[in-house]
Amino acid sequence: MHLDVLDLRNFYYRTQLGRVAQRAIRDQVVKHWPPAAGQTVVGFGFAVPLLRPYLESARRVIGLMPGPQGVMPWPAGMENVSVLCEETAWPVPTGLVDRLVLMHGLETSENPSTVLDEAHRVLAPGGRALVIVPNRIGLWSRSDVTPFGFGRPYTVAQLEAQLKRHRFTPERSQSVLFAPPSGTRFWLRTADFWESFGRRMPWLAGGVLMVEASKQVYAPTRGGLKAAVTRPLKVLEGVGKGAPEPAMNRK
Repeated sequence: MHLDVLDLRNFYYRTQLGRVAQRAIRDQVVKHWPPAAGQTVVGFGFAVPLLRPYLESARRVIGLMPGPQGVMPWPAGMENVSVLCEETAWPVPTGLVDRLVLMHGLETSENPSTVLDEAHRVLAPGGRALVIVPNRIGLWSRSDVTPFGFGRPYTVAQLEAQLKRHRFTPERSQSVLFAPPSGTRFWLRTADFWESFGRRMPWLAGGVLMVEASKQVYAPTRGGLKAAVTRPLKVLEGVGKGAPEPAMNRK
């Protein structure tokens, strides 16, 4: 079940914990994908807090928000790029998207397979998707004080297996949000330290998983090579025709 867009907006833009989470996740997204000119960048679910760095350089930025969640205008003070859509039918042409971010769109969907089918459809060949979901073994999926405490949490193996079933190639994964989901001053003030510490300790479980996957399209294969024969042998020529009658001797 999708969360309400107003609850998501209030968390990410009006609470200190939400702003800390937004900054930690967005910094890693930009690290993976530095803004580049001419790209089409799309977010599905409630991914707009992560898309602002791309507004200046990208050819186009689109924030897709599923109907059960609701939509809000974004970005504030600029031309709106957010769109309300059916989660099973995105209003985006096939093969248009270079970079796709899914956050609060997969784990809360009642049709996760269809969501991934649509994600694969809209990506261009060689395009990249970044799927952000609650970590099943992390603290954030066990608390309902943040949006990551709702929906279906994943492990890396579970998420990568689901991506492979929908023709994606997982490329790399990582976790973020190593501080506990607490609004107390100590944890908020030391959040950057815990993020840096957690990235150096791969055995630590962050609260959120990020898996990057690519869309690879392979050329169809043919059995054997075609060779043009300029002078074919006529071995079977004449098969089925009667033999000519022998000439009669004349005296």
